[in-house]
Amino acid sequence: MKTSAGLAEESETDRGSGLVVAVDGPSGAGKSSASRGAARALGLRYLDTGSMYRALTWWLLDRGADTTDPETVARLAAEPVIEVGTDPAAPWTRVDGTDVSDAIRTHEVTGAVSAVAAVPQVRARLIAMQREIIASAGGIVAEGRDIGTVVAPDAQVKVFLTADGAARASRRAAEASWSTQADQDRRDRMDAAQSGKAADAVEVDSTELDLDGVVGVIVGLVPKPLQKSR
Repeated sequence: MKTSAGLAEESETDRGSGLVVAVDGPSGAGKSSASRGAARALGLRYLDTGSMYRALTWWLLDRGADTTDPETVARLAAEPVIEVGTDPAAPWTRVDGTDVSDAIRTHEVTGAVSAVAAVPQVRARLIAMQREIIASAGGIVAEGRDIGTVVAPDAQVKVFLTADGAARASRRAAEASWSTQADQDRRDRMDAAQSGKAADAVEVDSTELDLDGVVGVIVGLVPKPLQKSR
């Protein structure tokens, strides 16, 4: 299988002493910004698992593959080399050596990624990669839709970040002008099977919080002995 995880910039093996912070939640809750902020504050690496699903989706669309056909997606899922950077100050995503960090955020990719992510062969391949990255990081904040329940169920800190529907749609629209409440609702329905709150996760409602407030809550959930000096 021609897949790999890019960890070239990770030279500090003692970073965070193996602390794993899992941040789950629906689209538009603010997971990416809050997770990156928490990773910087705690001196940890950062993993956007959604970018990996988006990268594969971009690759499939770029080749004209039918992303709605599970058999086609399953057959091709192992072909591209997918790499992600885990520096919270400058994360990146590459496919076959090409930087696709911006390309994976288009309307086309967003509209197709849920169907791709639902294919079992895709999930098996990417979850294995995600677990490898987490295990190798020496301390990381990982965000997505099933981190605390599937990818890293033994994470020391689990957060389920949410917000009301209107707030989430507004945030998505601010990030991408084409996003609407209908888009948000559609993604919620399609992603429901991959989303879930771990029984031991702390739910954080970000509806009335700004970014610094959410970051502060996440950092505050990490026991002091596990926090790296910063």
